[in-house]
Amino acid sequence: MKLFSSLLFVFTLSILNISAGTPDKLEPLRTEKKVVRMDKPTAPYYSIQIIALKEAPQAPSFFKKVNVVYEYPCADGYVRYCVGKFNTREAAMAQLPSIRSLGYDQAFVVNTKKYNFADSKWGSDKTKEIDPNKTYTIQLSAFRFPVYLTHFKNVDNVMEFRMKDKIFRYTVGKFPGTQAKEELERVKALGYKDAFLVEYDSYAPFKIE
Repeated sequence: MKLFSSLLFVFTLSILNISAGTPDKLEPLRTEKKVVRMDKPTAPYYSIQIIALKEAPQAPSFFKKVNVVYEYPCADGYVRYCVGKFNTREAAMAQLPSIRSLGYDQAFVVNTKKYNFADSKWGSDKTKEIDPNKTYTIQLSAFRFPVYLTHFKNVDNVMEFRMKDKIFRYTVGKFPGTQAKEELERVKALGYKDAFLVEYDSYAPFKIE
């Protein structure tokens, strides 16, 4: 009887390990380097532009010696990449020499509010009125390359989507319209001040399982 119990225990552990061991499809692509997609300007607005490209880079390693880069898709067909976010132009100018010393010798200070952004179906908050009959999720952030989910603090069960524009977007929760605004304020209070609501059904086809 003791032998049977031991075998049953081992078998149960094996089943649990198989269930818990679902491979991460994106593991080879995940990166600690964050290329943050910005589909609209957010404060603070001053930044240091390091390069403008017609085609987005294929790997995060393209950006040498910087760990956080902000990606701004513009209406002229260029994608502009910046580092740092500063409250004043003077604060950005003070950091410009150190950025140039990293090899970005053409870097210069910009006010991102003056960028003419390309239209995006996915990126910015287009939810003007909340429909109580629809289901919403809260977008936390978006990245050019997938990040480790441990990046997201104070929230559980973060969902991951790769949209048609090849940007990875991260959301949390599924809420009826009657609760959506209240849940958004709760998430913002956790530190995600730029979070916003999106209709879940528009994202659902692109969810990464």
